[in-house]
Amino acid sequence: MWLPWQWAMWMAVGLLVVSTIAHRTSHRSTRAVAFETAVVLVLYAMWLRAGEFDPFGTSGGLERGLKVWRAERWLHLPREQWLQQGVLANRIVVEASNLYYAGVHVPAMGAFLIWMFFRHRADYGRWRTTLALTTGVCLAIRYLPVAPPRMFPELGFVDTAIRYNQSVYGDLGTGVSGQMAAMPSIHVAWAVIVAVAAMRAGGSRWRWIAVLHGALTIWVVSSTANHWWLDGVGGAIIVGLAWWVVGRLELLVVRIFGKDQVPPVEAVPTAVADEVAGIPATVFGGMGEQMAVPAAVDADDGGLR
Repeated sequence: MWLPWQWAMWMAVGLLVVSTIAHRTSHRSTRAVAFETAVVLVLYAMWLRAGEFDPFGTSGGLERGLKVWRAERWLHLPREQWLQQGVLANRIVVEASNLYYAGVHVPAMGAFLIWMFFRHRADYGRWRTTLALTTGVCLAIRYLPVAPPRMFPELGFVDTAIRYNQSVYGDLGTGVSGQMAAMPSIHVAWAVIVAVAAMRAGGSRWRWIAVLHGALTIWVVSSTANHWWLDGVGGAIIVGLAWWVVGRLELLVVRIFGKDQVPPVEAVPTAVADEVAGIPATVFGGMGEQMAVPAAVDADDGGLR
């Protein structure tokens, strides 16, 4: 149902050619859009392709799933079964939840990146890099098989997608994503990025749509028995760590290149400000704009505000 990863890679190559031509002809806006779109397509292709690999098979996945369930009982977390049992009687709600789980996370992330790029350019680069780092770490961890709740009917779980013929998975361990790749939840990680970034970057009332998407995603992945509560917690923790790492990298770049080399943002066009001091805009996106504002660097603690 998604754009094949091969097509995404070829489209990325074409956009890189467009970006190179635009750079030589001084069409900076075209270059920025083409290059960033190419970067996102490459990341998308890598995410899709990585989901097709299953280097460790399914061995141990059921045992680890049970360990997650026991850990939740030890932590006295609410049982996912209770949430699912509350919606099973309503077929419309269940089918809508299955569709939301299968088809919303990628378009939502695409819309979020477009919105950030055009409306909050100064913040775009950091969130794009946070997204890439978060997804990479989640994919690496997910190669260790962990069974989702829906594989434990003896615990009272129901595979709602199978019940209504809406499953996106193929044979065990294959499909759009490995069936035993529950921990951590990329769905939740991406939804957390969208919600937090929207709240931090925007003052518009429309930002609450992003928050609603985050809440719905957490509810959907649990009510459909595709993830444990701790899968979502793990995804959110990785987002926080990725955000912190990207912030340290930004600070390191500032220290290496020095803020004194950066001209005032008012003196140069936005696209040019993204490449000041020899720092490519493609690394942290709009960081040039952030660095060009004197108040963005605290001389006392050397940090970014």
